[in-house]
Amino acid sequence: MMVTLASRLFGLLGLMLLIGCATRPVNPPIARVDPEAGYRFLTRQHYFRDHDSLVVLAFSGGGTRAAAFSYGVLEVLRDTEIVGPNDAKRRMLDEVDVVTGVSGGSFTALAYGLYGDRLFDGYEQDFLKRDVEATLLRRLIDPMYWGDLWSTGWGRSELAARYYDEILFHGATFGDLQRGSGPLIVVTATDISTGARVPFQQPFFDVLCSDLAAVELSRAAAASSAVPVVLSPVTLNNYGGTCGYRPPVWIANLVDAAKPPRPIARMMRQLAELESYNDGVQRPYVHLVDGGVADNLGLRGVLDVLEALEAEHALGRPTPLDRVRRIAIFVVNSLSSPATHWDVSVDAPGTFAILLKATGVPIDHFSFEAVELLRDTEARWALQRRIRESPAFDASRDPVLASAISAPPIDVYAIDVSFPALADKAEVAYLNSLPTSFALPAEAVDRLRMAARTIVESSPDFKRLVHDVVARPTPLVQPRLPP
Repeated sequence: MMVTLASRLFGLLGLMLLIGCATRPVNPPIARVDPEAGYRFLTRQHYFRDHDSLVVLAFSGGGTRAAAFSYGVLEVLRDTEIVGPNDAKRRMLDEVDVVTGVSGGSFTALAYGLYGDRLFDGYEQDFLKRDVEATLLRRLIDPMYWGDLWSTGWGRSELAARYYDEILFHGATFGDLQRGSGPLIVVTATDISTGARVPFQQPFFDVLCSDLAAVELSRAAAASSAVPVVLSPVTLNNYGGTCGYRPPVWIANLVDAAKPPRPIARMMRQLAELESYNDGVQRPYVHLVDGGVADNLGLRGVLDVLEALEAEHALGRPTPLDRVRRIAIFVVNSLSSPATHWDVSVDAPGTFAILLKATGVPIDHFSFEAVELLRDTEARWALQRRIRESPAFDASRDPVLASAISAPPIDVYAIDVSFPALADKAEVAYLNSLPTSFALPAEAVDRLRMAARTIVESSPDFKRLVHDVVARPTPLVQPRLPP
């Protein structure tokens, strides 16, 4: 009797495994790169409401904590009314042109890009206040999913992606974002082989000779939040070298310049990283993990654009942003710093605690450096603009000083949206205690949303931005500086 029962159980398990086998989603190839098509910055510009301003939201990683905090920023921008020409009223949210997202922040970014204002109707219940983590754990131990999990190339992140699709994205792809009229959404993951940032944008998929439009949003979110070890990497096919890809013009221009400007070392590294994907025969797959490993703020790509813009201006070359006179960047940083009591005990922390700390501390430090680089750029450009606009400045009489002014005539607004900006230290302590997970109490979600609103509304930089957007001063026409 026991033998018969065991045979039936093994037979049932075998049937489950056969039924459950899954096929890894494959990003399709393209025959030829078209730099004027696909989901990229250049093809989205006609949707931008104000071509004098560029407004960027950078949503950090941090699980549901990050998703809820960034959602609170969207809410306050929705509720902030500004007055345009002829007293026409519009919302600050409508001024947003680009949203970057990493890990937890990628869910809010992608969902807003997909749903627009409809996001405010159901995102809380569909995702923020749902115990996503518990459901994923249940599926991991459910024999019905074991066949899928044991399939080649189909790991825990694909299981997670399927669940994200069920509750939030409902089969939507980047093609749906491309057909929409919202801001450009850029979520990033990390190439586990090289540590390079991998943005889900067509320019990067051009290198892979692949069509981003067919990639599901749920897989991008899964890749961006695939915490190493806890979740498996998300795998992309690489067809590089088959579609006539060429490096971006702005990188090629800087590399080929007779007197390349200072940021050239970083540009050269970017070029080398891109070229490394251009051989799909030797490197047919790209394995992606959490974007926070390379850039937990989603800010590095923005900094790269600012550096390239400054370098092209120094060389006297035109750029797609020559009309822009202000760039506002909301750094929505949900970094938490929970206190430990390790140093009051003779017993050292355990292996798992050390592993978490060892991965989190470098990410935190890199995040700090990224914010400081943005603030340095803001201060440097402001100083050079004041010099350029000074009545005493004459480029023809002081060519040395003129050649040192490399910044374009653009005002930068670095708007810090992070927990320490709150005046209520007790609330800061509470927010810092929230874990990085995909399960938070409803109260925590609501307090994160309210904290985001309080921080943004009290930010001097935000108030300055609203004032300047309303005032809309006529930009000064600046002479082109000598290279």
